[in-house]
Amino acid sequence: MTDHAYTASEMMIAVAARHLAGAQTAFVGVGIPNIACNLAIRTTNPNLALIYESGVYGAQPARLPLSIGDPTLVSGAAAVMPMADLFMYYLQGGLVDVAMLGAAQIDRFGNLNSTIVGTDYAHPKVRLPGSGGACEIAINARRILNITRLSKRTFVEKVDFLTSPGFLSGRAEREALGMPGDGPQAVITDKAVLDFDPETGEMRLAGLYPGVTVDDVRAGVGWDLRVAPELATVEPPTPEELRIMREELDPTGLYRA
Repeated sequence: MTDHAYTASEMMIAVAARHLAGAQTAFVGVGIPNIACNLAIRTTNPNLALIYESGVYGAQPARLPLSIGDPTLVSGAAAVMPMADLFMYYLQGGLVDVAMLGAAQIDRFGNLNSTIVGTDYAHPKVRLPGSGGACEIAINARRILNITRLSKRTFVEKVDFLTSPGFLSGRAEREALGMPGDGPQAVITDKAVLDFDPETGEMRLAGLYPGVTVDDVRAGVGWDLRVAPELATVEPPTPEELRIMREELDPTGLYRA
């Protein structure tokens, strides 16, 4: 029998998998996003096609990949191609329904920073890996999901460096620039689900996890977080979701512990 107690990471994985219901394709990386996508295939969306930045479409990894270049991604895949072709024909071609992104900072309009911490680019407090393909993904994917733990260090009012655009200064600015994708749709954290106001594009609290209060969430955000008119209660992982995560997807607990 699977223990019904669950970790914060298991909650995030289960919630992310539910957000993938109905999607045809998902642009995914390693770690928690990869587990969430494979959980979705086993629960909410058996026809979901996984796309990896290294040039793999329709991946069926037999084990947890160690990186986006792990050979396990190739076995059983529908197609393998140069990275440039994947970005040109699939991503820029409008064929990616959902993409999962993370970052060192995310601000109140869903903009992401994975470049520097500190405002002096030449002499930052911390220099980060940079965009990779995240900027193009944030612009072109139909919708973006962000998965990250709540922290004032991560959830800042304005990012130190804009690596990947969310709604910039609001929905109107993103629309004025003609970006093809619809922008960020949800931020899945260890305490709650956040979404974005349909008019302004500002991040707001949309759903609380069991035992979490509004004040708990606001304590991890660096601005005065607004609350959606209808605040939902998010259901915990089901026994079957926990079984799949623990027995099939991450039995060693590398990411879900």
